[in-house]
Amino acid sequence: MMEEQNREQDVPADAVSGGCGAEESEPVEPEVETAKKALAEALEETAKLQAELAEIRDKYLRMLAEYDNYRKRTTKEREGTYTEAVADTVGGILPVLDILEKASQYHDAEKIAEGLSLTVKQASALLSKLNIEETAHPGDKFDPNLHNAVLHVEDDAYGEGEIVEVLQRGYRRGDKIIRHAMVKVAN
Repeated sequence: MMEEQNREQDVPADAVSGGCGAEESEPVEPEVETAKKALAEALEETAKLQAELAEIRDKYLRMLAEYDNYRKRTTKEREGTYTEAVADTVGGILPVLDILEKASQYHDAEKIAEGLSLTVKQASALLSKLNIEETAHPGDKFDPNLHNAVLHVEDDAYGEGEIVEVLQRGYRRGDKIIRHAMVKVAN
């Protein structure tokens, strides 16, 4: 306790009161003014940043809504396109089916053959309209990307890898192979 009293006596009275004597109050005021200015600037900067954040948030929410609308619209369009494509294709097949039905009513072999011939012509026209082409013809060079060789024949009358006979036609549309052709290949 004695030491505490000695310590208190060593400290000047101005220091104990916080140094707020009349002589030092003048230099403290400019520091307060500077702090007030800094606080005002910080508050102003905070307000600017909050406004900028609100603007960015608004842009983000608008972009998110636009993307959601775009996604829904493209999904609907894709479904509509698929439905239209199926309807167009089936619409082209129906006349072929009609001819087959008419041919099935005849018992005369000549009329049936005529009906089948018309059916093949109409089906070929439909494939052509859909830009679907055959991938194999006798005399073509065998291509494993387009053809499936199911028979092989050794015959010097044909060149090496030449298609001798098409057993089942193959079809493609552009680069898309719809069905590989089954062929008989020579040598």
